[in-house]
Amino acid sequence: MKIAFFDSGLGGLSVLHHARRVLPHEQFVFYADETHVPYGTKTRAEVESFVAEAFEFLLKQDVKAIVVACNTATSVAVPAMRARYDLPIIGMEPAAKKALALDPVHRVLVTATPITVAGEKMEHLIERVDHEHLVDRLALPELVTFAENMVFDGPEVEAYLRKALAPYQLEDYSALVLGCTHFNYFKPAFRRILPESVRFIDGNEGTVAQLIRKLKERGELAGEEQEQTVEYFYSGERVTEEKELERIEMCNRQLDKVYEL
Repeated sequence: MKIAFFDSGLGGLSVLHHARRVLPHEQFVFYADETHVPYGTKTRAEVESFVAEAFEFLLKQDVKAIVVACNTATSVAVPAMRARYDLPIIGMEPAAKKALALDPVHRVLVTATPITVAGEKMEHLIERVDHEHLVDRLALPELVTFAENMVFDGPEVEAYLRKALAPYQLEDYSALVLGCTHFNYFKPAFRRILPESVRFIDGNEGTVAQLIRKLKERGELAGEEQEQTVEYFYSGERVTEEKELERIEMCNRQLDKVYEL
């Protein structure tokens, strides 16, 4: 059986990228809802509908777990999906808790999409972990558009980030939380703007670790005799065009480049 990774677009490839490194014998399905990307500027009702449609498709692909590699979809729709389906459903949330655990004194800037930044799930997360009121939130919706257009760096990206970050005294921060999976592509641009003391924190490692725990509990981790495979789908359609496969590989090459940053 396969493990599904689902995202509004190609940002979720960053979570799959980590999973492929630590789970070399699993078979993966990656579903990017390219028809409806971006989710972060849609209504909650729209996102709920998109996620339900994606899950209906994925449950027909012989999957043993679904990783919702999208902070927006997690905050809006994962509880309903868990109530509906009896298989491990692994969601994501901005890793503010991890950032504060690493440095409980300095400020933390959580970046995400507008719907995640303003969402009830984010409010509850901050209330739960930010006892000293150190966490600030910043929506960066244009990064999703840049990523989907394969623009990972350059003057336009840097100008957008410099303008968005200008109100913040960046020397006061210990961490930048990448609360949208699309944002991992932009680490080099962030790095040029942020002080060296500001580290990047994302939820990819923790999400995949939770996936592994759930599969171990169920005795469903693949054996060493199985070869790793990946199938790609855009909104329910198998990706076969050379142009789109190359687009996915461009994303994977960028993720290789930024993996250790």
